[in-house]
Amino acid sequence: MTDRIYIRPIGFVLGPQSEHGNAIRLGGGMVYASRFAVVLRRDGRIVERWLAAPDTIGEVLGQLPDEVATDAEQQWANLTLAHPALELGERTIRLDQPQVMGILNVTPDSFSDGGEFMDKPDVQREQAARMLEAGAAIIDVGGESTRPGAKAVWEGDEIERVVPAIEMCAAMGAAISVDTRKAAVMEAALGAGASLVNDVSGLTYDPRSAEVVAKAGCPVILMHAPASGEDLHEGGDYTNVVFDVFDELRSRRDAALEAGIEAGHILLDPGIGFGKSLADNLLLINALPLFHALGHPLLLGASRKRMIGALSNEAGTDQRLGGSVALALKGMDAGAQLHRVHDVPETVQARNVWRGLRDAALTDFGDLPN
Repeated sequence: MTDRIYIRPIGFVLGPQSEHGNAIRLGGGMVYASRFAVVLRRDGRIVERWLAAPDTIGEVLGQLPDEVATDAEQQWANLTLAHPALELGERTIRLDQPQVMGILNVTPDSFSDGGEFMDKPDVQREQAARMLEAGAAIIDVGGESTRPGAKAVWEGDEIERVVPAIEMCAAMGAAISVDTRKAAVMEAALGAGASLVNDVSGLTYDPRSAEVVAKAGCPVILMHAPASGEDLHEGGDYTNVVFDVFDELRSRRDAALEAGIEAGHILLDPGIGFGKSLADNLLLINALPLFHALGHPLLLGASRKRMIGALSNEAGTDQRLGGSVALALKGMDAGAQLHRVHDVPETVQARNVWRGLRDAALTDFGDLPN
């Protein structure tokens, strides 16, 4: 018999003063949570659920079974954990506010912009410059498509694609991540100027990848996908997609720690669209605040994905801007720190308005007595 516990924020306020201080700052960001569901799961089945607020959470945690009590205390501490800034080369990326990561695909078959930037250095340079000028904090360079049905790319070809693009972005002074699941590509990219690894397999695809990241001492994004082979979209048979993905991300985080990767260098991504149905994706995005209980910064990558088309009369990838921005804002409301997007100017503008509203709320004491 296996018991698991989960502390899911379910009630939110614009500032702690709205609840007379009875709210927590979620993940060290600009989102405040005031109500929580504490869920006990036994052998994959939910057997109990309690509701709590910051001033009553101690009472709820105190009545939990011994097998999950320590984990529950750690999750509660993790929900309020303020994360240090990412030091990426010469750039410092603060995580106390949402940051935008711009996508630069140098592949012939990306689902969104396949071939647009392939073997076109001038076009790549212009695109990277536009994203940086628009406010992208990080440029994410990828040389292998991971869309459903995409063919695997030999690591030598992938290196030839990403290294020139990374060197070009580094010359601009950009903070760069490399979107790859291959250890040799990680090594080449880090040597060329990348300082963050974004692995869609969560370091499960290449047995050397965790060692490479640990040795480099660089941050890494661990994404959830249900499979670890060539097709990361295989599988996806969930008992409860939210808690199953939570458990799997915890497992991959633990494996990264065991490999010598520092806790402060780990970021987590629930893997929207990877081996998940439309219903699965919607449930995960609604449950994003729960993943702060793992104690690491969160990345949301939902830009232009299939779920937007499915909800928008099958709109093509180039017609999904509104849905992409809507999902980014939903992620910001959940406290996600990084947002991986194709449409940087529009997302940055939405983020700036979102932050303006949050700043105004934090300084608004107009309905409180003197």
